[in-house]
Amino acid sequence: MDTDDTLEPTLQNILDQKSLKWIFCGGKGGVGKTTTSCSLAIQLAKVRESVLLISTDPAHNLSDAFGQKFGKEARKVEGFENLSAMEIDPSSSIQEMIEASDAQNPGSPFSGLLGDLAFSIPGVDEAMGFAEVMKQVKSMEYSVIVFDTAPTGHTLRFLSFPTVLEKALAKISQLGGRFGPMIGQMSGMMGLEGGQEDMFSKVEQMRETITEVNNQFKDPELTTFVCVCISEFLSLYETERMIQELTSYHIDTHNIVINQLLPPTDTCPQCGSRIKIQQKYLEQYEELYGEDFHLVRMPLRTEEIRGVEMLRKFSEMLVKGGPLTPGGAKA
Repeated sequence: MDTDDTLEPTLQNILDQKSLKWIFCGGKGGVGKTTTSCSLAIQLAKVRESVLLISTDPAHNLSDAFGQKFGKEARKVEGFENLSAMEIDPSSSIQEMIEASDAQNPGSPFSGLLGDLAFSIPGVDEAMGFAEVMKQVKSMEYSVIVFDTAPTGHTLRFLSFPTVLEKALAKISQLGGRFGPMIGQMSGMMGLEGGQEDMFSKVEQMRETITEVNNQFKDPELTTFVCVCISEFLSLYETERMIQELTSYHIDTHNIVINQLLPPTDTCPQCGSRIKIQQKYLEQYEELYGEDFHLVRMPLRTEEIRGVEMLRKFSEMLVKGGPLTPGGAKA
């Protein structure tokens, strides 16, 4: 492949695209998604007014990466004025919403309906939790939001939620319009005022949020997905599957970060054979994606990447690029 046709091997293009609002980092487990998303958020904080980093992975590694405790409320990352982070679990968000609805309307026959709906269709509990999360995030007014997502399968399900949920909630809203007055009359006769209006209005608000987010996710000016992987067969296969699914959801992706690459060496036979394997799959990445994607090659570090200073150093490599050299550094 002609090297003139290849795109710059850095994530600088993301920093330059000031219109981006949603950035997802995803890939197979153990490939360095959290390190990549934290590093990208650090670089974005240099060029954007305010950055929010969200972990939707139940394992929640942001606290470990920064050496600072995060929870479901956004909190400033120490050492930054315009970078905040939070760790959320979409499935627990819907449980909290149901409990709040039950508390508002105790004894109402409609109080449990939201919960029944959420848990009766496979995946809808997570999808509704996702809707709650997006509603919360939308009200925060950050200029860009970076998602550190769960491993590949969960990520793809997470990104399909807007489409799935929009269809489901549109049907429920129609039912609310058609049967709401009748249910209201029955409730009035039973002395149970307000419960069903509250439920149908919640569903309608959720539907509006999801429709808006769905439209934004499909807009390449507003949303992009960074694929994170390593130079091995399984990771290449997962990345290929992920790119195909993202394309089917009309979600833009044009950056691949390939982590844990070994530098050339003549002194270690085991390393030499490992480098050959990595080189084989690196060539396949280049053949498949070299013309349409920014392929960012990142070295395997000799030290653990934890804490703000280590993440800052790693983040510089994401945007500066350069060949791998002995010792795991960039030239």
